[in-house]
Amino acid sequence: MNARSIARGFLALAATLALAACSAPTVPDFTYYRLPRPAPLEAAPKPLFGDIVVDVFAADGLYGDQALIYATDAAAQELRQYHYQLWTDPPTRVLQRRMIEQLRKTNVAGVITDELPASRPAIRVSGIILRFDRAPNETGGFTATVALKLRADDATGVPMLDDYYRAEKPAADTSMRATVDAYGAALDQVFAAFYADLRKKGEQHAG
Repeated sequence: MNARSIARGFLALAATLALAACSAPTVPDFTYYRLPRPAPLEAAPKPLFGDIVVDVFAADGLYGDQALIYATDAAAQELRQYHYQLWTDPPTRVLQRRMIEQLRKTNVAGVITDELPASRPAIRVSGIILRFDRAPNETGGFTATVALKLRADDATGVPMLDDYYRAEKPAADTSMRATVDAYGAALDQVFAAFYADLRKKGEQHAG
């Protein structure tokens, strides 16, 4: 093989590689989602507790990651993670901050925060994320499901509340943004139910 033939071979190889590079699929951009603003909870006429500490929520497996989770079936028996659709922060943090924000506007306690000195007595709220996923529904759209185990301990560590809360909200359309809005509505329902139970315990104690 002469030099001219070798040069032609290299040129052909370079052209093939260039064409392959041009035809390579474009990697999609990452998209980060925030929940919509929370619905206000009913304000208490007076504080029912001294201080409340809301701990970081716990989550096992997929629900502890930043990626949004979806089910391939309506019963949500098979779950997957989106590769490029993410929450701005892990749901364990997102839910903690959302609950603190909502409770602070209710006048239910003197201080509502994520941390206090151990020597300062306070009601301690904790939660476990059991479901936080998007599943197809019978209408051809999607439903956002939120299921949490929420607990409130008094200043001595005795449970005041320890219960399961669940809500499902259909998305307005098939877009991810609509599903994120549905997550917000489902969380509002769950937190409102928990807050109502917490207020009831505070009123019983005050009475």
